[in-house]
Amino acid sequence: MELVTETNTLTKAPIRLLIAASGTGGHLFPAIATAQQLKDFQIEWLGVPDRMETQLVSSLYPLHTIAVEGFQQRFGFGTVRILSGLVGSILQVRKLLKQGNFQGVFTTGGYIAAPAILAARSLGLPVILHESNAIPGKVTRWFSPLCSKVAIGFEAAAQHLPRAKTVVAGTPVRSQFLASEPLNLPIPNSVPVILVMGGSQGAVVVNQLVRQCAPAWFDAGAWVVHLTGNNDPDAESLKHAQYISMPFYDNVAGLLQRANLTISRSGASALTELAVTGMASLLIPFPYAADDHQNFNAEVFAKAGAALVFRQSELTADLLKSKVLYLLSDAEYLQKMSKAASQLAVIDSAERLAALVRELLRR
Repeated sequence: MELVTETNTLTKAPIRLLIAASGTGGHLFPAIATAQQLKDFQIEWLGVPDRMETQLVSSLYPLHTIAVEGFQQRFGFGTVRILSGLVGSILQVRKLLKQGNFQGVFTTGGYIAAPAILAARSLGLPVILHESNAIPGKVTRWFSPLCSKVAIGFEAAAQHLPRAKTVVAGTPVRSQFLASEPLNLPIPNSVPVILVMGGSQGAVVVNQLVRQCAPAWFDAGAWVVHLTGNNDPDAESLKHAQYISMPFYDNVAGLLQRANLTISRSGASALTELAVTGMASLLIPFPYAADDHQNFNAEVFAKAGAALVFRQSELTADLLKSKVLYLLSDAEYLQKMSKAASQLAVIDSAERLAALVRELLRR
C-alpha cells in the first residue's frame, strides 16, 4: 500500500499596516502615493468622518474613522473637551491595532496622528511619521520623539525636531506628475501660459489680484489658466479668449507640464508638484496657515532661486502685474528658476518612504 505524504507549504502572511492620514490633500496624497508602493502589505486606513478621505480612500482601502479634533492655542474649557476626546480616540485606535493584528503605523501628521502615535507606541509598535512642511506642525513637534523614524520633506524641518530621528525623504506626489500628461485644453502651442492655483480651497484675494492684472498679460500674448476654487463669488466676472477659468481641474499635472509660470500658494504638496515638474513660480503664502508654515516653505524655494515670494499683505495688483511681465520677458531667467525647482525635487520620495516602512516593520 502506497503512502502519500502531504506537505503543507506555509505562506508568510502579509504585513498589516495602519495608515493615519486625514483632512487635506497635503496629508492624503503623500500617504496614498506611499501606500501604492506597498502592494504586498495589507493596508487599512484611519481617518475622520466627513473629511476628504471618505471620498478619496474608502474605495481603495478599508477605512476606519474616529472623532478627533485639532489642538487649540490657548488652554480653556474647549481644551478639556479636546483632551478628553483624545483619550477616547487613543483607546479606540489601540483596540483597532490589537484586534487587527497590525504591525505598525504610518502617518502624515495632523491631529489624527496624535492618537495613532500614542496608541501604537503603547503597544510597542513602530511608527513612521512623514512631515511635509519646512516648519513642522504642533503634533509633529510634540510627538515626533516617540516615533521610530520621522521622514521630512524639507531638510530645514530637522532643526525644529532636535529629539526626533529624522531622515530627508521629500514628499511623494501622485504618479501622473512623474509622467507626460496630455492637456486637452484649447491653448495654442507657441503661447506663454500662466497657471494660477490657490490650493484646495482656492484663494479669493489672489483671484481678485489676478483678474486685475490679466488684461496686461493678455496684451503681452500670454494665456491664463485660472483655478479659482469653489469659494470665489466673482469667478465668472472675467471673460477673454486667452483666459480659461474653472474651480478645479483633474489634470493639474498636465497644466504644470505646459505652463511657463505658476502663481501659487505654498503648501507643501503644491511646492512638491512645482519641483517635480520643474516649474518657475511666484508664491503667495497663505497668511493664516498654522505657524506661518507656508511662508517657511516658500522661503526654501526663494533661497534656491526657484521662486519669487510675496506676502499677501504687501502684494498689489501693479506689483504682481509688473513682476509677471518681467518674468515672461526673460526666458533665460525663467529657465534658471525652472532648473532650480527641479533640483529641489525628490522624484523617488514614495519609494524612499515605502522602503523605510518596510525596514522598520520587518525587523
